[in-house]
Amino acid sequence: MSSTSTSHTGTDILDDLPPDLGRLHALRIWHAMWLQRIDDKIAALQKREAEQQHGRRARPAEPEWSVELGIGDGRPPIEVHLGGCYAAGKQRRPESRDEARRLLASGVRACSHGQPDTALNILDLPTRPVLTATAR
Repeated sequence: MSSTSTSHTGTDILDDLPPDLGRLHALRIWHAMWLQRIDDKIAALQKREAEQQHGRRARPAEPEWSVELGIGDGRPPIEVHLGGCYAAGKQRRPESRDEARRLLASGVRACSHGQPDTALNILDLPTRPVLTATAR
């Protein structure tokens, strides 16, 4: 009889579990607690992943154009950007294509990074001098 098979008593020779019920029950409880922790972590990660997927699906589409707003009374538009422009400031609002064209034609500055004037096929924009605090 080989050493890896069962012994003459029918128990496995390589059995490394404790022989008494008390310790076996303790091991069972300990492993059950770990399985519960693992199951809880899996459930939490699945929930987070589902929420992230829902957030990606529910996120509004990025606007095609945006206008950066100034500070002060009425927050005047100061620069037109492509919708996803990294150079746009935090104070901005989405705009339609027609409104972006109108703003550019009225002298609102075009972003030099995204070049919305080029994207809108607007040539020869009027140049409006940037007003300093003393010139106002």
